[in-house]
Amino acid sequence: MSTHGPLVDPAGLPDWLAPLVAATADLDLGEWRRFAAPGPGSRPAAVLMLLGETADHGPDLLFQLRADNGGYHSGQVAFPGGSAEPTDASPVATALREAVEETGLDPAGVQPVALLPRLHVPVSGFAVTPVLAHWRTPSAVSAVDPAETQAVARIPIAELADPANRFRVSHAGGYIGPAFAAPGMLIWGFTAGLLTLLLDIGGWARPWDSSDVRDLDHAWRSVAERRSPA
Repeated sequence: MSTHGPLVDPAGLPDWLAPLVAATADLDLGEWRRFAAPGPGSRPAAVLMLLGETADHGPDLLFQLRADNGGYHSGQVAFPGGSAEPTDASPVATALREAVEETGLDPAGVQPVALLPRLHVPVSGFAVTPVLAHWRTPSAVSAVDPAETQAVARIPIAELADPANRFRVSHAGGYIGPAFAAPGMLIWGFTAGLLTLLLDIGGWARPWDSSDVRDLDHAWRSVAERRSPA
């Protein structure tokens, strides 16, 4: 299997999705490696970047709010996914298995359409393969296991790309990176970096104020205070 690129002919996909999938064949790998290159000893993992569409809000992405259990990425917003198991035949298999376990989606309605280059998550040591997929037939989703997931949500691409919802966050450790505000959710860290790249290659990104840097803890508390149960 190729390390990145389309898994299907983009011509058979919806007009809003085809350009994104086609663009995965000719990515600036230098930009991706600058973001986070897998290092020696990295553990394989995959995430499912599931793109659907509704008549009300157009294209969207599926996210999960991880349980606040003290583990890696505890309490953070993420794409469904996790570490590979020996029985997984490919990153696609890993991403789908994890998404089913975490959100309860019906994999029969999901069409994997492209792979993005593997990226390293330093804090957990994972080498993550992002799997793009088209949610051809959406199914009901929920937080299947409260020990792993607090909530799941479909967030419109238009809302994520809205400059009013984009800023950067910082904390005392020296980290500064992109962030996105969504109803009851703060998207930051690895997921926000990956989402930034997706909006760029999909042609959805709009100019935004990158000089708007907010304290991470304050931004997170502000979102948590507005959060309501899913």
